[in-house]
Amino acid sequence: MSDKHYNILVIDDEEPIRRLLEKELAGEGRRVHTAEDGRRGFKMVREYWFDVLLLDLRLPDVEGLDLLIKIRESAPDCEVIMITGHGDIDTAVEAMKLGAYDFIRKPFNLDRLELIVERAHQRVVLARENAALRHSADNSGTSVTFIGKSAAVKEVAFLAHKVAPARIPVLITGESGVGKDVVARMIHQRSAYAARPMIAKNCASLQKELARSELFGHVRGAFTGATQSRDGLMAFAHESTLFLDEIGELPMAVQASLLRALETKSYRRIGEKDERNVSVRFIFATNRRLAEEVAAGRFNEAFFHRINAFTIEIPPLRERREDLPLLVDYFLATLSPDKKPLRVTNNAMDAIFQYQWPGNVRELRNVIERAIILSENNLVSERCLPRELVEGIREEAPPLSLISVERRHIIKMLDYFEGNRRKTAEVLGISRKTLYRKLSSYGTE
Repeated sequence: MSDKHYNILVIDDEEPIRRLLEKELAGEGRRVHTAEDGRRGFKMVREYWFDVLLLDLRLPDVEGLDLLIKIRESAPDCEVIMITGHGDIDTAVEAMKLGAYDFIRKPFNLDRLELIVERAHQRVVLARENAALRHSADNSGTSVTFIGKSAAVKEVAFLAHKVAPARIPVLITGESGVGKDVVARMIHQRSAYAARPMIAKNCASLQKELARSELFGHVRGAFTGATQSRDGLMAFAHESTLFLDEIGELPMAVQASLLRALETKSYRRIGEKDERNVSVRFIFATNRRLAEEVAAGRFNEAFFHRINAFTIEIPPLRERREDLPLLVDYFLATLSPDKKPLRVTNNAMDAIFQYQWPGNVRELRNVIERAIILSENNLVSERCLPRELVEGIREEAPPLSLISVERRHIIKMLDYFEGNRRKTAEVLGISRKTLYRKLSSYGTE
């Protein structure tokens, strides 16, 4: 992950020094900002994002070491290079013990300054990348697609494709296990932020009392147990996508704070006075009916209307059964440890078609993963499926003749292969002549 540009801040009370550094360090990929004293410099650090900071040890309004400590607390992912005079070497060494990246002496060796700044920036990029990847929804970089050919799936893919370049929040709704996280990754991978990892968090896993801190971060001493300053998910997701799953589980007090961040594009760490500007693409997901939650007083109404600007609803698997063969094939191909070709028997596929799938695609994945382990002779039979799935079908379904079961399965396979009779016969394990004869008997030639 590399920035299109990075920001440098120079804090020095000598105008010639500021002008020199601004001239020498500015260029393609760099933006240089300056501050004439510690007060102004620290205010800028707390309001904007800087990657590398050059700080004079001797400032008229504050001790350089004191300011270094405050900067390291407020912006722990920014690297600080100290500017020193000839007599400040011991103090510069002390500064490095306090967290400075390096120091450079006046008058400047510009080649060395360039090298130190570049190395400091590389360290910042690596640290931010590692932090982001720890919270990333997917570190593989593999392109994701929403598997299926039903009209519902095509509509979901269309909406995801259209909204991806926009910056507005997206709300993805649907039952648990339908693939809301997959759609979120699709949107992220087609957005302007695709080069960076998408940051994801399930709000149901947040401890209520720490939810605000995990989202926005905190400074040392902000509350009991806050022994050091920490950034939150908002910082990790800067210039990327923040995917908050199960948003209905977020405490209402935190919903109000998140609403303000959405509207102002800024946030404040707990215990901090100044706000930080942030550029984040928000994607939310829920299996709740949020309008009903609002009516019941369990969800912030203003927040709901803000995140409900663009909604993508994913229907349950039982309402798009035509996607089952594609999903089964996909899981057979991707979950088989030795990638051996596997085929599902007619009876097993019939059971899969008739089951209601309360756990949706996630449940189907687990069933196929189990079936692969139990498969024999490259076949997935009824014996490979969970007992409750097969027995539930037998209890719920009315008695069917063998001919009607066979007819239904052949018609489904023919539809799945879009009328390709050669492929259909091949998968069914019969000759094309036999397939034509059976279709003729069904009156569907």
